[in-house]
Amino acid sequence: MKIDILAIGAHPDDVELGCGATLAKEIANGKKVGILDLTRGELGTRGTAEVRDKEAADAAKILGVKFRHNLVFSDGFLMNNAASQLEIIKILRKYQPDVVLCNAIDDRHIDHGKASKLASDACFLSGLQKIETILESNHQKAWRPKHVYHYIQWKNIEPDFVVDVTGFLEKKLEAVFAYKSQFHQKEADEPETPISSTNFRDSITYRAQDLG
Repeated sequence: MKIDILAIGAHPDDVELGCGATLAKEIANGKKVGILDLTRGELGTRGTAEVRDKEAADAAKILGVKFRHNLVFSDGFLMNNAASQLEIIKILRKYQPDVVLCNAIDDRHIDHGKASKLASDACFLSGLQKIETILESNHQKAWRPKHVYHYIQWKNIEPDFVVDVTGFLEKKLEAVFAYKSQFHQKEADEPETPISSTNFRDSITYRAQDLG
């Protein structure tokens, strides 16, 4: 199955937080979209990997993506090496996305920057015919996405361009807050994080309004 857009995130919820409304808009416009998580987020302060697996599946259903895969790389210790690149290349060649969205080049969490470079490098290398990959006993053809864009997630980075997501912010928020373990819950007995504060939802809305 060929898709139009592949969104790659270091952790489950990165994609929803960084470009969830954009994906919702593109899906509504008939585009085929997939999500690739690189880790299960097992080092996260709140929740467990198993809980986040379930939350990620719920968020994917809300957005309406064609698939969501997780490469189960090690959270906190992402490596931009041949082994990691080849796993991403296999996904790129299988689904042949024209556009790839990935983490910001520089962000608060070190995995975000590492995931950004890893995904970008894999996109380039995927187009080299002499790199051979086999998936499900089939030799894959080279494929390079036409565009690689980096979504803004945490740092207040000045964007190169802004996607008008009017009418799709609520869908993004619904997908984001499918990750119940990561956000504010009165009954939760876990440490607070930057995204579990009571005003985090408002901060997402304010940021969207600020960008117009």
